[in-house]
Amino acid sequence: MNPRIIVADSVKDPDAGIWFAVPGGFTEVPLDVLLARPMSPEADRLKEALAPLVEAFPDGIARQQFIAQLASGQQLLGALREAGTVHCSLGVHHDDVGEENGRTLHSLFTVSWRDIAWSPRAVSAARAVATAEQHTHIEYLDLAGGPASMGETVRTPTPESGLPSTPLLQIRAYLPHPDCKRMAVLMLSTTAVERREQYRVILKQIAELTSFESPLAEA
Repeated sequence: MNPRIIVADSVKDPDAGIWFAVPGGFTEVPLDVLLARPMSPEADRLKEALAPLVEAFPDGIARQQFIAQLASGQQLLGALREAGTVHCSLGVHHDDVGEENGRTLHSLFTVSWRDIAWSPRAVSAARAVATAEQHTHIEYLDLAGGPASMGETVRTPTPESGLPSTPLLQIRAYLPHPDCKRMAVLMLSTTAVERREQYRVILKQIAELTSFESPLAEA
Protein backbone atom coordinates (compact mmCIF):
# COMPACT_ATOMS: atom_id res chain seq x y z
CA MET A 1 0.00 0.00 0.00
CA ASN A 2 1.45 3.35 -1.02
CA PRO A 3 1.62 6.06 1.68
CA ARG A 4 -0.88 8.89 1.39
CA ILE A 5 0.75 12.21 0.49
CA ILE A 6 -1.11 15.46 1.15
CA VAL A 7 0.21 18.50 -0.71
CA ALA A 8 -0.50 21.84 0.98
CA ASP A 9 -1.34 24.92 -1.07
CA SER A 10 1.85 26.56 0.23
CA VAL A 11 3.92 24.30 -2.01
CA LYS A 12 2.90 26.62 -4.86
CA ASP A 13 4.04 29.76 -3.03
CA PRO A 14 7.09 31.17 -4.90
CA ASP A 15 8.09 33.17 -1.81
CA ALA A 16 8.01 30.23 0.63
CA GLY A 17 11.81 29.89 0.71
CA ILE A 18 11.76 26.35 2.13
CA TRP A 19 9.79 23.21 1.31
CA PHE A 20 9.50 20.13 3.53
CA ALA A 21 7.28 17.15 4.29
CA VAL A 22 6.13 15.80 7.65
CA PRO A 23 5.00 12.22 8.33
CA GLY A 24 1.54 11.21 9.49
CA GLY A 25 0.43 12.22 12.96
CA PHE A 26 1.38 15.89 12.64
CA THR A 27 -1.24 18.63 12.36
CA GLU A 28 -0.22 22.13 11.29
CA VAL A 29 -1.00 25.00 13.64
CA PRO A 30 -2.27 27.89 11.44
CA LEU A 31 -0.05 30.67 12.76
CA ASP A 32 -1.37 33.31 10.36
CA VAL A 33 -4.95 32.67 11.49
CA LEU A 34 -4.29 32.34 15.23
CA LEU A 35 -2.13 35.48 15.23
CA ALA A 36 -4.35 37.46 12.89
CA ARG A 37 -4.69 41.21 13.35
CA PRO A 38 -8.07 42.43 14.63
CA MET A 39 -10.62 43.24 11.90
CA SER A 40 -8.63 41.28 9.31
CA PRO A 41 -10.12 38.50 7.12
CA GLU A 42 -8.02 35.94 9.04
CA ALA A 43 -9.45 37.19 12.34
CA ASP A 44 -12.97 36.73 10.97
CA ARG A 45 -12.09 33.17 9.95
CA LEU A 46 -10.78 32.42 13.45
CA LYS A 47 -13.90 33.86 15.06
CA GLU A 48 -16.16 31.76 12.85
CA ALA A 49 -14.15 28.60 13.53
CA LEU A 50 -14.15 29.07 17.30
CA ALA A 51 -17.76 30.19 17.68
CA PRO A 52 -19.24 26.63 17.88
CA LEU A 53 -16.61 25.65 20.47
CA VAL A 54 -17.24 28.68 22.65
CA GLU A 55 -21.01 28.24 22.48
CA ALA A 56 -20.70 24.56 23.40
CA PHE A 57 -19.48 25.33 26.91
CA PRO A 58 -22.34 24.93 29.41
CA ASP A 59 -21.50 27.91 31.62
CA GLY A 60 -19.73 31.24 31.51
CA ILE A 61 -16.86 30.18 33.78
CA ALA A 62 -15.80 27.31 31.52
CA ARG A 63 -16.12 29.62 28.55
CA GLN A 64 -13.86 32.22 30.17
CA GLN A 65 -11.30 29.54 31.03
CA PHE A 66 -11.23 28.38 27.41
CA ILE A 67 -10.76 31.94 26.16
CA ALA A 68 -7.96 32.49 28.70
CA GLN A 69 -6.20 29.30 27.59
CA LEU A 70 -6.56 30.36 23.97
CA ALA A 71 -5.02 33.75 24.76
CA SER A 72 -2.14 32.03 26.56
CA GLY A 73 -1.56 29.81 23.54
CA GLN A 74 -1.59 32.83 21.25
CA GLN A 75 1.08 34.48 23.41
CA LEU A 76 3.26 31.38 23.07
CA LEU A 77 2.76 31.29 19.31
CA GLY A 78 3.50 35.02 19.13
CA ALA A 79 6.81 34.43 20.90
CA LEU A 80 7.65 31.69 18.41
CA ARG A 81 6.81 33.99 15.51
CA GLU A 82 9.05 36.74 16.92
CA ALA A 83 11.86 34.19 17.13
CA GLY A 84 11.59 33.57 13.38
CA THR A 85 9.23 30.58 13.39
CA VAL A 86 7.37 30.16 10.10
CA HIS A 87 5.78 26.75 10.68
CA CYS A 88 4.44 24.88 13.70
CA SER A 89 2.86 21.42 13.89
CA LEU A 90 1.55 19.30 16.76
CA GLY A 91 2.46 15.62 16.71
CA VAL A 92 0.28 12.92 18.25
CA HIS A 93 1.47 9.32 18.01
CA HIS A 94 0.88 6.02 19.78
CA ASP A 95 3.86 4.53 21.56
CA ASP A 96 4.49 1.08 20.11
CA VAL A 97 7.85 0.48 21.78
CA GLY A 98 8.58 -1.10 25.15
CA GLU A 99 6.32 -1.80 28.12
CA GLU A 100 4.22 1.37 27.70
CA ASN A 101 2.86 0.22 24.38
CA GLY A 102 -0.30 2.11 23.46
CA ARG A 103 0.19 5.37 25.36
CA THR A 104 -0.15 8.66 23.49
CA LEU A 105 2.98 10.68 22.78
CA HIS A 106 2.93 14.39 22.01
CA SER A 107 5.50 16.55 20.25
CA LEU A 108 5.92 19.98 18.70
CA PHE A 109 7.64 20.50 15.35
CA THR A 110 8.76 23.97 14.26
CA VAL A 111 10.65 25.50 11.36
CA SER A 112 12.46 28.77 12.03
CA TRP A 113 14.80 31.10 10.18
CA ARG A 114 18.00 32.41 11.77
CA ASP A 115 20.22 35.12 10.31
CA ILE A 116 23.90 34.13 10.32
CA ALA A 117 27.23 35.67 9.38
CA TRP A 118 28.41 34.62 5.93
CA SER A 119 30.55 31.50 5.81
CA PRO A 120 30.62 28.29 3.76
CA ARG A 121 27.54 26.21 4.44
CA ALA A 122 29.47 23.29 5.93
CA VAL A 123 31.17 25.68 8.36
CA SER A 124 27.85 27.23 9.39
CA ALA A 125 26.34 23.80 9.99
CA ALA A 126 29.27 22.76 12.17
CA ARG A 127 29.28 26.06 14.06
CA ALA A 128 25.56 25.74 14.88
CA VAL A 129 26.10 22.71 17.11
CA ALA A 130 29.29 24.07 18.68
CA THR A 131 27.55 26.79 20.69
CA ALA A 132 26.63 27.30 24.34
CA GLU A 133 23.52 25.15 23.81
CA GLN A 134 25.58 22.17 25.02
CA HIS A 135 24.38 19.88 22.27
CA THR A 136 24.75 16.12 22.63
CA HIS A 137 24.41 13.33 20.06
CA ILE A 138 25.94 15.64 17.43
CA GLU A 139 25.80 14.43 13.83
CA TYR A 140 26.94 16.03 10.57
CA LEU A 141 24.83 15.30 7.50
CA ASP A 142 25.36 15.55 3.76
CA LEU A 143 21.81 15.96 2.48
CA ALA A 144 20.51 16.39 -1.05
CA GLY A 145 19.82 20.03 -0.18
CA GLY A 146 23.34 20.61 1.18
CA PRO A 147 25.35 20.18 4.38
CA ALA A 148 23.53 20.12 7.71
CA SER A 149 24.00 19.13 11.33
CA MET A 150 21.89 17.74 14.16
CA GLY A 151 22.12 17.99 17.92
CA GLU A 152 20.06 17.45 21.05
CA THR A 153 19.45 19.27 24.31
CA VAL A 154 17.39 18.32 27.36
CA ARG A 155 15.98 21.14 29.45
CA THR A 156 14.14 21.01 32.76
CA PRO A 157 12.06 24.05 33.79
CA THR A 158 13.17 25.74 36.99
CA PRO A 159 10.77 25.95 39.96
CA GLU A 160 10.60 29.71 39.44
CA SER A 161 9.10 29.27 35.98
CA GLY A 162 5.90 27.81 37.38
CA LEU A 163 6.03 25.01 34.79
CA PRO A 164 6.04 21.27 35.57
CA SER A 165 9.56 20.04 36.23
CA THR A 166 9.37 17.57 33.35
CA PRO A 167 12.49 17.25 31.18
CA LEU A 168 11.97 18.47 27.62
CA LEU A 169 13.92 16.91 24.77
CA GLN A 170 14.69 19.27 21.89
CA ILE A 171 16.23 17.81 18.74
CA ARG A 172 17.41 20.33 16.15
CA ALA A 173 18.53 20.07 12.55
CA TYR A 174 20.48 23.03 11.15
CA LEU A 175 20.28 23.57 7.38
CA PRO A 176 22.23 26.57 6.03
CA HIS A 177 20.57 28.28 3.08
CA PRO A 178 22.47 28.40 -0.24
CA ASP A 179 22.85 32.18 0.15
CA CYS A 180 24.99 31.46 3.24
CA LYS A 181 23.31 34.36 5.09
CA ARG A 182 20.54 32.50 6.89
CA MET A 183 19.83 29.10 8.32
CA ALA A 184 16.70 26.99 8.63
CA VAL A 185 16.34 25.38 12.04
CA LEU A 186 14.05 22.36 12.26
CA MET A 187 13.19 21.47 15.86
CA LEU A 188 11.24 18.59 17.34
CA SER A 189 10.36 18.90 21.04
CA THR A 190 8.83 16.28 23.32
CA THR A 191 8.68 15.25 26.97
CA ALA A 192 9.08 11.61 25.91
CA VAL A 193 12.85 11.78 26.42
CA GLU A 194 13.13 7.99 26.48
CA ARG A 195 11.97 7.93 22.84
CA ARG A 196 14.81 10.16 21.63
CA GLU A 197 15.99 7.63 19.04
CA GLN A 198 12.57 7.39 17.41
CA TYR A 199 12.08 11.16 17.35
CA ARG A 200 15.56 11.66 16.01
CA VAL A 201 14.73 9.35 13.09
CA ILE A 202 11.57 11.39 12.41
CA LEU A 203 13.44 14.70 12.35
CA LYS A 204 16.23 13.28 10.21
CA GLN A 205 13.68 12.05 7.67
CA ILE A 206 12.09 15.51 7.56
CA ALA A 207 15.52 17.11 7.08
CA GLU A 208 16.32 14.72 4.23
CA LEU A 209 13.12 15.79 2.45
CA THR A 210 13.67 19.51 2.99
CA SER A 211 14.58 21.65 0.01
CA PHE A 212 15.30 25.32 -0.64
CA GLU A 213 13.88 24.93 -4.15
CA SER A 214 10.24 24.26 -4.95
CA PRO A 215 9.63 20.60 -5.82
CA LEU A 216 7.17 21.84 -8.46
CA ALA A 217 9.71 24.13 -10.13
CA GLU A 218 9.87 21.86 -13.17
CA ALA A 219 6.16 21.13 -13.25
